Amino acid sequence: MKRLNRDAITALLLLVLCGVLFRTTFDIREVPFSEMGSEVWPRFILISLSILSVVYLIRSVTHPPPAVQAFSWARWFKTYQNALICFAMFLVFLLALPYFGMLVAGILFVFITQSIIGGFAPKQLLFHAIVSVLAVGGMWSIFTFALRVVLPAGDLFR
Repeated sequence: MKRLNRDAITALLLLVLCGVLFRTTFDIREVPFSEMGSEVWPRFILISLSILSVVYLIRSVTHPPPAVQAFSWARWFKTYQNALICFAMFLVFLLALPYFGMLVAGILFVFITQSIIGGFAPKQLLFHAIVSVLAVGGMWSIFTFALRVVLPAGDLFR
């Protein structure tokens, strides 16, 4: 029998965590006069995460792990460069949120992050702008008009 690699162990731990969290959704308090139970969204997210964890487990068992190389900060940064850029951009988004508001800061965050990671060619910039406006504007519209959630407007637009 093959030894489990760390990806398989991580996938198993994620599945156990999903199971524990799914079990706790049965303890969520029932809200009177609600159309949908309070447990529906957490269960939906946990089922989605469980499916992804099963896929992760299958891939980690069927594909051999890559050869382990000596640690290098340069290689580590190059490997996780896109994720680090996304985290840095999210920090900038959070700092800009009180000034620009959810809609403008969200559109700028998605546009700039896509442009940094995806490139600055004119055709790509147009595509990034369309995706940013439709995705963030659509979600903003759903939360503002359909769900009636008051999102931050920002000091710029008050």
